[in-house]
Amino acid sequence: ASDVYKRQFMERLAIINTHLSQNKVSQEGKEGNQDEKSKNKLEWFKHNGWGFKDTEFLLESDGILKLTGKRYMYSEMKLPKLREWAEKNIGIDANKPTPAQAEMPVDPPTINQIFVDEIKNQVDELSFDNLVRIMHSHGHSMQELFALRHGKLEKVVDAVIFVATHEQAEVLVQAAQRHNIVLIPYGGGTNVTQALMLRKEERMVIGVDMTRMNRVKWVDKKNMLACVEAGIIGKDLERELVRQGVVCGHEPDSVEFSSLGGWISTRASGMKKNVYGNIEDIVVNIKIVTPIGTFQKGSDWPRVSSGPDINQMIMGSEGSIGLITEAIIRVREVPQIKIFDSVIFPDFDTGIKFMYEVARSRQWPASLRLVDNTQFQFAMSLKPEEKNATFKNAIENFKKLYLTKIKNFDLSKIAVVTILYEGDQDTVALQQKTINSISKRLSGLVAGGEAGERGYFLTFMIAYLRDFAFNYGCVAESFETSCPWDKIPTLCKSVQERIVEECRKRGVKFTPWVSSRVTQVYETGAAVYIYFAFTYHGLDDPVRIYSEVEDAARDEIMKNGGSISHHHGVGKLRKKFMERSIGDTGISILQRVKRTFDPNNIFATNNLV
Repeated sequence: ASDVYKRQFMERLAIINTHLSQNKVSQEGKEGNQDEKSKNKLEWFKHNGWGFKDTEFLLESDGILKLTGKRYMYSEMKLPKLREWAEKNIGIDANKPTPAQAEMPVDPPTINQIFVDEIKNQVDELSFDNLVRIMHSHGHSMQELFALRHGKLEKVVDAVIFVATHEQAEVLVQAAQRHNIVLIPYGGGTNVTQALMLRKEERMVIGVDMTRMNRVKWVDKKNMLACVEAGIIGKDLERELVRQGVVCGHEPDSVEFSSLGGWISTRASGMKKNVYGNIEDIVVNIKIVTPIGTFQKGSDWPRVSSGPDINQMIMGSEGSIGLITEAIIRVREVPQIKIFDSVIFPDFDTGIKFMYEVARSRQWPASLRLVDNTQFQFAMSLKPEEKNATFKNAIENFKKLYLTKIKNFDLSKIAVVTILYEGDQDTVALQQKTINSISKRLSGLVAGGEAGERGYFLTFMIAYLRDFAFNYGCVAESFETSCPWDKIPTLCKSVQERIVEECRKRGVKFTPWVSSRVTQVYETGAAVYIYFAFTYHGLDDPVRIYSEVEDAARDEIMKNGGSISHHHGVGKLRKKFMERSIGDTGISILQRVKRTFDPNNIFATNNLV
């Protein structure tokens, strides 16, 4: 009981402190954070694509692509090689644009007026605005974006409710129970598994926006814990923690837009998991409002043996059992140093051997990612136009000469590992020593921080580049898996071959671009990303063809020992593969857990099973 009282006291103290310092914090945000966002996501986020409205790859009048905005490494810089690369390797034709519709049509909402009258003054906001409804009815799978750009979603939420406190969430769930209303939790909306896509539903469907629950309630530096509301967005979380001398360290590709609650709901993983862990390693306690009541562990124990861990039932539940309102998370001290690096290997297979050796050494940098030659060439096409180009071209030519003549590397086969070291001086020094030793033994060439930083930056550009491809009749996607070390080479090769063959059988005219990346190392295996893109000019139903190719790729992944997902989750996109993943008994268990938490199917997300 004393632990409960202590937590309540700390929460109340944090609330008082927040109110006292509200003006100061607000002013600091305005001065120090150019990404300060309004409450209305529609004001700054694209309504039919990814990311900030001011950021896109734009083809200018001189025929050269430029990254607009001021938020990223190459913002406002011209990229003279990118168009040529896209035309040569993907078949994009800049003379055949495929512009998006101005606004997707939407059906009128289904309204339960008794529920609306009861709830409207008990939550932070209730909206029937069509654009708000659309925004809260999709994630970022190819199929959803194509519907936004060129068609129509089967169903959108009938209204959106914004909650700002745990108490509001409890009132909402209880009212939904009484009136048989469907609730669909919404955090950042960044999922790529169709987790937010809706089917036809007779009941009124409410999108529940959690992002106004965005406070760090307290930080306990003695026990290195923080209590955080689940609607907070990743970048905001880290900024607020750094002000108090700590970090969370969880950094998925979507960290600018995804939420803590979303990470928990999908069992997420971040680029720096080698130091900070996956989300299941970070979260100590979860508070969730379910139709049968609110659950939270009695204290924030470092570990407990008291039967199956209910936290683990909540993680990965994908919005199907309740509203996650807050979590106790582990935090670390702000790292002393942050160093980018990179290593070039003669080929992809040698790079995989390097990743395996590093995994066995247990001296893991914060981020370690191997890209194949196809993706390396793509990254090279993103190099911006620079001043002193003649001098820098001479340096590049010298580097190529050294690689080909001295090291005898084939530029059409080389693979690159990008590295991020993060931590204290002694730990990073030991990691660097280990990495350099393994690299040397496997004929690797340490290539420095510029390439490492550029590779890390590319992560945040992938979705913006996909939007550019959409503008010229090209569909593109990435998906991930995990598998044991001994299966990685065969899996990558087989999946790439399967994608090419499936596209050929369906009449895709230009050979698809396919690439692999190995990341997220473990002692027993690693995560693998597959990227692919193809142009769809002349195809009757590009969405159907794309979906069939993606399903074939997932089938090939699982045939070769890969998992259904490493960290994206299942949603509706991968439901058909769940039986192969957990079997009939596993599906029955999940269905029974769902019915226990939510007997009336209030959280009718239809995800997982």
